Amino acid sequence: MERYARVIGTGQYVPEIEVANDEIAARVDKGKPGLGAVVYKLEQNSGIKRRFYAPREWATSDLAVRAAQAALDNAGVKPEDIDLIILGTDSPDFITPATSVVVQHKLGAKNAGTYDVGCACASFPTAMAAGAGHLATSKWMKNVLVIGAYMMSKLADPADLMSFFYGDGAGAAVLTAGDEPGFIASSFLANGDYYKAWGIYSGGTAEPATCESIQAGRTTVRLVDKYPAEVNHEGWPKLARMLAQRGEFALDDVDMFVFTQVNQTSIGIVMEALGQPVEKAHCVTGDIGYTGSACIPMAFDDAMKKGKIKPNDLVVLIGSGVGYNQAGVAFRM
Repeated sequence: MERYARVIGTGQYVPEIEVANDEIAARVDKGKPGLGAVVYKLEQNSGIKRRFYAPREWATSDLAVRAAQAALDNAGVKPEDIDLIILGTDSPDFITPATSVVVQHKLGAKNAGTYDVGCACASFPTAMAAGAGHLATSKWMKNVLVIGAYMMSKLADPADLMSFFYGDGAGAAVLTAGDEPGFIASSFLANGDYYKAWGIYSGGTAEPATCESIQAGRTTVRLVDKYPAEVNHEGWPKLARMLAQRGEFALDDVDMFVFTQVNQTSIGIVMEALGQPVEKAHCVTGDIGYTGSACIPMAFDDAMKKGKIKPNDLVVLIGSGVGYNQAGVAFRM
């Protein structure tokens, strides 16, 4: 008998400290007078009106645990019933050990193995595909907890204009093994030509952190070179068509698309390219800002809670992260 991964619960955590665009504008304007005005242009294009920060003494794992517990509660599953935790983030607690093992400890999931997925905003669909693969091939495994968590605001220069985008948050989904789909298909793309465009470039083995690199700001996240818009405008439709071909469904059959939540304009362009109404693409950017590795599971959970995703609906999740990595998954709910 074939085994499939089914989503049986979702959850998210939005921290309580609200940061409005006026505050971001004042902050970046203080660093470079006149730059604050650009914040409102970014607002118009992205749709981001505010974002939320966690307390500065928190780590990414603290966000992840709260979203995980919400998903477990929604699924009716106890932490000790989880066999595997897969955590997607590019703002980990530490370079090593893995943040997922910290989450396992804080959550009390004493029977779970863990590992991290580190392909930025493509991490959650990548982790969902991996979790589905484990459940399909490991007959002893019953429940997998997949989490996306983001706290890049703590790794950014507050005076950097790109701090406009970074909001904290986490989202999670519980997968369980069943005999009906469930998981349908996955798709992946990457182009390492862009690995120097956006990232944190000091603190690893390529350049260990030094006093000089800290003072120069190389241990904070930096946009070094812009990505062409085509990365998403062409990549996301390509991933969606790959999913449709591999899963043997029509794009018209998809009930809900959830894309990386960085730019509402891009989502509209992509939906037009796919010949789909934009109403079939759920967005939460205006309410909670851009939450990177967490944005897809947070938007997914929001759509679930608002009744926009119903039983038996076909859902497509597509993420795009720095590097760049792109990934998509299709699930029948």
